[in-house]
Amino acid sequence: MAIPSAGPPVPPSWNEPSGRLRAEVERLCEEALRQKDLAHRRADFWAKVDIALGFPAALLAGVSGAAGLASVDARIPAALVALTAAGCAAGAGFLRGDNRRVANKRARQAWASVEAKARMKLAKEQLVPEDLGEVLERRHLALAAYEGEDFPPDGPAAVPGR
Repeated sequence: MAIPSAGPPVPPSWNEPSGRLRAEVERLCEEALRQKDLAHRRADFWAKVDIALGFPAALLAGVSGAAGLASVDARIPAALVALTAAGCAAGAGFLRGDNRRVANKRARQAWASVEAKARMKLAKEQLVPEDLGEVLERRHLALAAYEGEDFPPDGPAAVPGR
């Protein structure tokens, strides 16, 4: 008669439903980590773009105004500087770096929530399909965060009839 060993539990096989659920939640956790880092880098990039276009526009506008008022001979260079300032301001307005930075910060928080939810589910010994559903709902919210929708920290609002 064989005596069962008292070792650690054997991880579920890929062929078992719980093994597939665990693999999918792990994949979502890795995706969330990658997307969170990407959103962080994008937020930093757009902050730099906003500063790189906004600060020179303000500085050049002030310089051109002062140069234009200083003397009659400085009006043409002042006009060129003013046109450059207007170009920087128009570029900043067109790119909307401040809005993009905020959207990526919002997305970073949402992806961090997906990662946290996935890690909490992975800490459980046995996963059920509802666990995967909860992580996928968080993923859906994270994808919507780029569009400017506010991210509810407690997850999606309750759907009537559910």
